[in-house]
Amino acid sequence: MLRPQTKHAVQPASDICRLSAVELAGAIRERELSVREVVAAFLDLIEAVNPLVNAIVSLRDRADILREADAADASLSRAEAAGPLFGMPIAIKDLASTTGLRTSFGSPIFADFVPQEDDFFVERIRNAGAIIIGKTNVPEFGLGSNTYNAVFGPTLNAFDPALTAGGSSGGAAVALALDMVPVADGSDFGGSLRNPAAWNNVFGFRPSQGLVPGGPDLEIFHAQMGVEGPMGRNVRDMALLLDVQAGYHPHAPLSYEKPGSFLEGLGIPATAGRIAWLGDLGGHLPIEPGILGLCEAALGRFADASFPSEPLLPDFDFEALWQAFVTLRQASSGCALKTHYDDPAKRRLLKPEAIWEVENAMRLTAPQIRAASVTRTSWHRTLLSIFDRYDLIALPTAQVFPFDVDTHWPREVAGRAMDSYHRWMQVSAFATLGGCPAANVPVGFDDRGRPMGMQLIGRPRGDLAVLKAAAAYEATLPWQTGA
Repeated sequence: MLRPQTKHAVQPASDICRLSAVELAGAIRERELSVREVVAAFLDLIEAVNPLVNAIVSLRDRADILREADAADASLSRAEAAGPLFGMPIAIKDLASTTGLRTSFGSPIFADFVPQEDDFFVERIRNAGAIIIGKTNVPEFGLGSNTYNAVFGPTLNAFDPALTAGGSSGGAAVALALDMVPVADGSDFGGSLRNPAAWNNVFGFRPSQGLVPGGPDLEIFHAQMGVEGPMGRNVRDMALLLDVQAGYHPHAPLSYEKPGSFLEGLGIPATAGRIAWLGDLGGHLPIEPGILGLCEAALGRFADASFPSEPLLPDFDFEALWQAFVTLRQASSGCALKTHYDDPAKRRLLKPEAIWEVENAMRLTAPQIRAASVTRTSWHRTLLSIFDRYDLIALPTAQVFPFDVDTHWPREVAGRAMDSYHRWMQVSAFATLGGCPAANVPVGFDDRGRPMGMQLIGRPRGDLAVLKAAAAYEATLPWQTGA
């Protein structure tokens, strides 16, 4: 199905804003476009479009941004070194700390917080020459795949103002889909990068655990299932940003050196591969009608690109695996939020999902956490056995289409009751628990114009192979991504 028009009354993006990030970076370095021209074009579009969707928040003063653009142009005129993101306007997800720029985490507790240091990957983006113009909106503390909070309000879907953008990287996905930024960062624990990419018809990439260093943070060993990664309107743009984000950092002991340039690696196309299609796991996953059909049509395009697929149902207790995910999430996220819960004034400001995570975390025992980790280890072994026979695993990215923006989370999917705010995102847990790279690839729209995506999961540290397969698939798409 071809891409429908957005229902927002947005002005068409300029030719500059429609260029890919890779093209923009090249045009700036070759001085075919000035940094001021590029930055001004994106700021103009943000001014016109962002009030309709609320994707970008804490936007810096235009004059300050343009002064930074002029300084970048002056640097180029002196033939000084230009990094891979030189002169490109980027908005950072509001869960990541940005020096001197408000970082709210979507929480009224931090509504006026201005960090004095960058997250590691943000520092790398700055050092690569990007101009940070603001932040992208998130749900409170990133909880739940629906971007709304009491600080900035909701972010609306790029295609339909009645629908949610997903989350927690909802602002990033919508800003990309509507061409307000050339490339964006996201983060992902339980689908927070993949789901909004699917629901806004863009690409998203959750890297292997440790490829992008996390931190700085108070705890750097246990909280390992949430990762940062790139989002883009195409695969090459994601690879450009991933090259900047990835690589060992001495203060992130679970990080490691990247194996080379991902963007350069895409210069050698993928030849072929076999895909294991897990579908709805033999009926275990409740999935809204229409999703599996879109994914299976996309698998046909993969077959055209020499990636045939066949159904597979792994021999595993998937309910036990989900409960392990819930336990490990509570043990990390819930415990991290407890410092706010313990302060009565701050507790009143927490949304119910945050309180649920904390209160369940407080009931956990050490044997429960160990048992969950043992289940996770067993799943990792199962994944490795699958990758002995297949190159990639495919699953729907989400179990439901984008829902009404005023619905915080669906209480029922395909006739089955959801017992938590994130049970309907269960499909995202399989890559997370395996430490695997996973790309969201857009698969099209249903008859109501709602977007959907499919996860393409690779073996741990097989990030380039996933990107190559996604690029081969991208070449078969009958529509452009974005809105």
